[in-house]
This record gives sequence, structure tokens and C-alpha cells, in this order.
Amino acid sequence: MSDASLPERRRPSGSSDLSGPFGSARSSGESARVEQARRLAARADGLPSLNRLAELAARLLHTSSAQVSVIADDQTVMGGAGDASSSVGQRSPSADSLCTVTTEAAVPVVIPDATADPRTRDLPSVRSGAVGAYLGVPLHSGDHVVGALCVFSPGERAWTAEEVGLLAELAGPTMTELELAALESTYEEDRVLWQLAVDAAGVGAFDWDLRTDVLRWDERLLELFGHTRESFGGTIEAFNACVHPEDRDRVGLALSSAIESCGGYAAEYRVVRPDGEVRWVSARGHAIAGPDGTAARVVGAAYDTTAVHDGEARVARTLDAMPTAFFHLDRDWRFSYANPEARRLLGAIGSEVVGHVIWELFPDAVGTEFESSYRGAMDSDEPAAFEAYYPPPLDAWYEVRCWPVPDGLSVYFIEVTQRHQARAVLERAARRSELLAEVTRALTATLDEEEAVARLTQILVPGLGDWCVVTLVEGSPPPDPRSERGWRRRLRDIGWWHRDPERRTMVERYAQLRVPALTDDSLVAEALVSQEPVVVPSGATERIVGILRPGEAGQICRDLAPSAVAVLPLQGRGRLSGLMTVFRDAERGSFSEEDLDLLADVAGRAGLALDNANLYAGQRKLAEGLQRSLLTAPPQPADLEVAVRYEPAAESAQVGGDWYDAFEQTDGTLTLVIGDVVGHDTVAAAEMGEVRGLLRGIAATTGDGPAALLERVDRAMETLAVDTIATSVVARLEPSDAGPGWRRLRWANAGHPPPLLLEPGDDGVRTARLLWSTPANRMLGLPTDDESRAESVVDVPPGAVLLLFTDGLVERRGEVLDVGLERLRDTVLATSPDASLEEVADQVLRRQLPGWTEDDVALVVVRLRG
Repeated sequence: MSDASLPERRRPSGSSDLSGPFGSARSSGESARVEQARRLAARADGLPSLNRLAELAARLLHTSSAQVSVIADDQTVMGGAGDASSSVGQRSPSADSLCTVTTEAAVPVVIPDATADPRTRDLPSVRSGAVGAYLGVPLHSGDHVVGALCVFSPGERAWTAEEVGLLAELAGPTMTELELAALESTYEEDRVLWQLAVDAAGVGAFDWDLRTDVLRWDERLLELFGHTRESFGGTIEAFNACVHPEDRDRVGLALSSAIESCGGYAAEYRVVRPDGEVRWVSARGHAIAGPDGTAARVVGAAYDTTAVHDGEARVARTLDAMPTAFFHLDRDWRFSYANPEARRLLGAIGSEVVGHVIWELFPDAVGTEFESSYRGAMDSDEPAAFEAYYPPPLDAWYEVRCWPVPDGLSVYFIEVTQRHQARAVLERAARRSELLAEVTRALTATLDEEEAVARLTQILVPGLGDWCVVTLVEGSPPPDPRSERGWRRRLRDIGWWHRDPERRTMVERYAQLRVPALTDDSLVAEALVSQEPVVVPSGATERIVGILRPGEAGQICRDLAPSAVAVLPLQGRGRLSGLMTVFRDAERGSFSEEDLDLLADVAGRAGLALDNANLYAGQRKLAEGLQRSLLTAPPQPADLEVAVRYEPAAESAQVGGDWYDAFEQTDGTLTLVIGDVVGHDTVAAAEMGEVRGLLRGIAATTGDGPAALLERVDRAMETLAVDTIATSVVARLEPSDAGPGWRRLRWANAGHPPPLLLEPGDDGVRTARLLWSTPANRMLGLPTDDESRAESVVDVPPGAVLLLFTDGLVERRGEVLDVGLERLRDTVLATSPDASLEEVADQVLRRQLPGWTEDDVALVVVRLRG
């Protein structure tokens, strides 16, 4: 996408070259924009957060690549995913980039086919085939458009308004991350300036090797202590000899503490030079651990602070020149010095700080991190560092470093308000994106309305409110309280939640009573009429109770005591799916504009999800009715019990090719049929009805046995050109000479799973066996040949239970059929002998089927009365 390696794009003929000896001539506005873009592109060495945002954009919009570009004199790729990831940090001519089109347009650029768009068809990345479909949104920095966030893929693609909105939403955190990086770069420049100022003050370095006891000083430190390399002994004893006798114990304690903890060292002390002159020295260092984990060296730096103590001008000038604010507090917490930058930053209080006690000038610092850190540093004789906010009149965030000195506390600080604001914006954008993503995941994971709403309520609370109620609107157009007297009957509160578990029962009762208690002036009625959000920012309890009919609902509302409420329509595709009512208690406060924008986004997604669930439920109900209309109720002969079941596939539209049948013939025998047409969709259901009708009609008119019946169906399907394949078992229960109450079971199998027979034993032990047919018969609908179908016969005793079923009852993905059949045999044996036949059918389905069935299931269960 960056085309960093492509040749420079040629200037169109007839265009004028505005460049001169001082560069390109630009308007002042364009120059400001380019300068702003250069500032943002300074961190082109790589920002992982921009790469992650690009990856998020590509993943959410289902594209192969995404890119963040800054357009100044050329294009700089700041972040990328997919094909663009290899271009991060590269620069290329801006004229060759699609992102330049977006930057110049200053509005979202939607290109379904870049090869057909005159703005882009001649660009190298389009000619090469790398970019087919392109979507880009501008990145705004203040009043300037400095670049673009884009996604792209090879080939054509239509972009939806929702996708454009989603990418535009991601542009906010992307721009925030760019600004944050630029601010951090500026902050580092300040640190460099501080280091230069310190160097100008004459800071020297030292290195003490604890293993050899060799202490090395650089030339500046030797000069500071008044020694030459020859006169200084190079040991810690030589250093101690230079320290003023009154300060030696304190300095030694600071060094020992740093060595023991492998930590920092800080001390300010007096030194006595060989000529007798006494000077103040401030030293900072750190103990470095060796391979064994104990301190091996102490390294650091020191500089002359005599000017601070004696009022000499040299160090004072250095501190005055510092771009970082610095002040000094004495032991009584009075300002003894403040450099110009400190006086500027603290000047909002309207008073000179030097000579005044800090806690009196800045009373809001008492009890905060400012006081605890300052006092802690003074008491522990250890440096401290922190970031903290000071309220108006300063109204700013500060990064503070403080360290104790013998006569007080030295403090330097910089204002970091912009950095905190940028970080806060990024965190809010991240939280918003995370919440919306959570809503999308929760609502798209189910097509059940009540489950979707239950998930939604537990995201809204406590994320955006203290409690909530979600209402389903039935029918289209939505009810109009202005003209429809029975409008409440089309509303149903189906979801609610409260952050306090002890109050959820109250909210549930309120949801049960609320709709009948609504008046024509209620907030819900207002939202139905306007189909716009209705917000009560304060005093919500009295407002709601005042527009409810007198009764229990109003009393519960008083007990729940909402302070603010927002009612938002849940818009589907051209219809109102429902309403979302979010309540806030007084402790939480009202809704901000940002809160309402986020609630509107959530409502939009929830409306589409509820609309999908509603459409799915309608199709599912219609399809189930069609399916069950094809399956008739079984007969109930005097000496037999018959139960039937049909369970559709969970992933289908409630119709499929599985069927059952049971009917008595003219000779009094009971014919049982189980079958399965290949497939489980509406086509399979239609074909199933055709095959079932043929088999039922032929059986009723001929009285043939199972094998002959299947042969006639084969011929009829061939004659009538019924182009389908099905498996089936046809069985007849006929009179038997084996004994009173016995029946003879005669059956033929056309490629179907075998029936299962559960028989009572003389000793009370039941047995279950699968009735395999030998040889196996071909399926219905396959080409016929001279081979006739075979029948099998078995005598069945009273009390026996026969099961005919389709493969969905026993088959599992990745599992052989024999395992499922054995599992069914165990399930049937585990049923209670005393259970009714209906209970047996239910127990078999409950134990055999997982929560999510992949295929239809038909089941016929017959028991011989004993």
C-alpha cells in the first residue's frame, strides 16, 4: 500500500512547478498542515499500538489489510496490518498513495472498485492488483487533515454505511495514539535540554569498583574536589578524607544503604578542598549488582551546589535557564528558591511563592500525594517521584521529582496535562470499543430473543446504568399511543437487571407491572411516537411515578429511586424491534453526551440483533408447522401402545427429510414406517412428503408385506421420476402363534439403521438387541435390478418395546455408527420398566441428544401390552 519501491509519479502535463530556491510555495494553511503532519510522523520508527489498531480495523471489517498513514511532503506509514505491515516506517511519494486521496477529500472515501475509479485507477498499487476495494477515513489533528486510516483488499467489494461508521470510529483512537507519541517525543526533548543544562553546570562522574576498592573520578570531579589525578588516592578512604567531618557519617550511611539494597544513592554534603575552601556537592548514583546478585559497583555523578547555599550566581543562572520547573523548600516548608519556569507554572495562584509556606499557598495539596511524597522524602532521606493532579487555579497534572538535601527539599516538575488528556481519550475510546465489541459478541451468539436480551441487560448494567428494562415491540408499524387504544398489548418487557443482587427481584416485579401501568404520557409512549431517545437527566423518580397509573408499579419505582433515565428505541431493518430503558441512581449522576452516544450505538446493534432473532423465530415457527403437518398422529390399537417423536435439527430451519408413519391396514395389522430422505432442508422436506405419500398409498391399497411394499415404491419412484434417495424401515406387527399376547414382527430394511427390540426376561432381566437384516437391502431411489428385497421375521412377547429411529438419534460427528447404536442400547435398558411409553420416548431423546443437534430425528416406539 505504501508503494515505497515504486517510481515517482509523474506530474500531469501543463501543471506548474511552484518550487523555488526556498522549497515549495504553499499557503499558510497548507504549511501549517504539513508542519503538523511532520511532527506526527517523527515517530515513524514504529508504534506497536498503531499496528494493533490497524489489525483491529482489518479484523472488524473483514479485509486483508489495513494502514495508518501520515501525509506531509510524502507519505509515512505509521502502522499496518496484512500487506501493509511490511511498509511500516517507510516513506513514499504522496502522489502514489490512495491515502492522499482521502487526505485531500477530508471526508471518508468509499471505493468499491479502485480500477474503475478515475481518482485511483492509475495508482501503482491499483495497477499491480494489490488494491481492489478501498475504504479510507481522514485523520484530523485540530483543524488539519494530516493523514488517513484505511482498509483494503484485492478484488471488488461493496462497503456499507455501518462499515464506514465503524472505521470512522476507529479513527479517533488512532489519532489519539499519534498525538500521544508526538507529546512523548516533545517530553524527551525537554529531558535532553535538561541534561544539557546539567552538563553546563559542571557535573562530574564517579565509578567505585567494590571488588577492587578502586574509585575513579573524571576530570570535572577532580577539579570540583580540588585534586589532580596524582594527588587523589583513588580509594573510598581518600574520598572520605575530602568530606567535611560533620557530614561523613551521613554520606557513609547513604552509600551503605545503596550497596545493601543495590538501589539508588543520593546525598548532599560539604567537601574541604586541599586549599581549605569548603564547597557544597550534590551527588546521585546507583549500586549495580554483579553476577552473584550483590552490589559490585557504585556509579554516579556530582556537581557543585555551593551557589544554591551561598547565593553564588553560576548555579542560579543554570537553574534559571532550565526549561524544567525547579524550586527548593527549606526545613520549615518555605519556598527558598523558584526558577522562572516554576514561577510561571505556579503563577496562577496570583502570589509570589518564595518566602511562603507551601501548605499555606497550596492548601489543596494537604492530604494528597504531594504532601505524602514530600514529607516521605524528607523523613526517609530518599528521593521520590510521582504524577499527581492539582485542582484549580492550577488545574493541571504534574510529573514531580524530589530529593532531600541537608537544608530542605529540592523539587523539579513538568506539566503533563496534555499527556494525561491524550491518555484519557485513548482509554475512553478503548473502553467504548471494548463495550461495543462485547455487545456485538453477546447479541450475535444467539438467535433467541430472550437469551439475547438477557445478555444485553448484563452488559448495560453496570457498564452504563444501575438497572435497566428491555421491552419487545410486536408487529409493524409500532403501536401509536395517540391513536391506538390497545397499544400496550403490543409491548412486552422481556429483560431486566440490577447491579445490586438484592434488588433484582424488585426490578423483575416492576417489569411485570410496568406495561399495564403506562399512561399515554409515559416516557415509553413518547419514545414510541418520536422513535427518538427520551432522556430525563434528573428527578426521574417523580417524573416516572407521575406518568404511571396509580398502583404497585409506582411504589416499586419510588423504592428503586432512579435519578436519571434514558429510553432508547431499538431500530431493526425498517421496523422498531423494541425499547431499551436505562436507569441511574443519584450516586452515579446523569448521562453525559458521550454516554448517550454510546447508548445509541448499543441500541442500534441491539435493534438489528432483535430483528434478526424475530425473523428467525417467525421462520422457525412457520417451518415447524409445515413439518409437523406432514406427520400424522399414530393409531392406538387395543393391544398395542404407540408413541412418536420428531426433533428438528438445531442448525436447520425446522424442516427436514426424516419422517415416521404408523397406520392400521384392513386386515388389522399395524404397519410402522421410519424413513430419511437425503438432506435436512425445505427441499428434503418436500421430497420426504412425496415418498411418504407414495409408501402410505401403496400400503393402504395393496396390503403387501414390507419387502413387496418397498419394491412397489421403487417402481413408483422410477415411473414418476421422483429424483431422490431415501432410507427406510417398513415393519408389520401381525398375529402370532407363539402364545397369548405375542405378535409376529415382519420387517424390511432399505439401507436404514436397524430397529431395536427391548424384551422382558423370565428372570426380570431385560435384554435389548438390534434387528439387523441379512442381507442388507439397497436404499430407495437407487436403480433397481433383478435382486428382490428381503424380509426378516421375529416373534415378540408381551411387554416388549420396539424402537424405530433415524440416524440423527445415534450418529455423532467423528464417531462410528456402532458406538452410537451401543449407546442407544444402554439408554433403552436404563429406562424404567414402570414408565409410560410417552415417558420412555422422552427419556430416550433427552439422554441421546446433546444440547445442539446436527440432524433431524424421527422416532417410533411401540409396546405390546402385557
